[in-house]
Amino acid sequence: MKICIVSDSHDHRDLLNAAVFEAKGLGAEAIVHCGDIVAPSTLRTLRRHGLPIHAIHGNNTGDVFHLARLGQEPATFVHYYGQDADIELGGKRLFVVHYPHYAHALACTGDWDIVCCGHDHVAELKWVPNMKGSKTMVVNPGTVGGVGAAATYVFADLEAMSFAIREVPLPKAG
Repeated sequence: MKICIVSDSHDHRDLLNAAVFEAKGLGAEAIVHCGDIVAPSTLRTLRRHGLPIHAIHGNNTGDVFHLARLGQEPATFVHYYGQDADIELGGKRLFVVHYPHYAHALACTGDWDIVCCGHDHVAELKWVPNMKGSKTMVVNPGTVGGVGAAATYVFADLEAMSFAIREVPLPKAG
């Protein structure tokens, strides 16, 4: 299974849509959003892509009430978890949390295959040795909204356990 991992969109809908459009073209079957969505309408713009979205809120929580309601609508495409998420995609266990220091600590337990985070707007992929004698991938996709840094996301192939930081293509005008 291939997925698109994003964080820190901060309501930059055009950049978020451009990242998801490119990732879907590469074969992504789901989106993981590591927080700082802000407005539920930001996620609603992704409906056109037809991919399930697994999202947490981050520290710029915005309208948490309506984000939670969006996740409860009939036939919704949004799985909204609140402050963190423990999910399974493509046979891999993922933990999604906004803060990198929590991500590193959770990766050290070895309880998850992949731990995803955001917050600092610094894209980074890092294998972390864990207590079970193996390594856990920590994925920070940076800021898909391009806030204070280049707009980036991570394209991941869960079967191959391969990860690539990608710059978001500039959205086309119109």
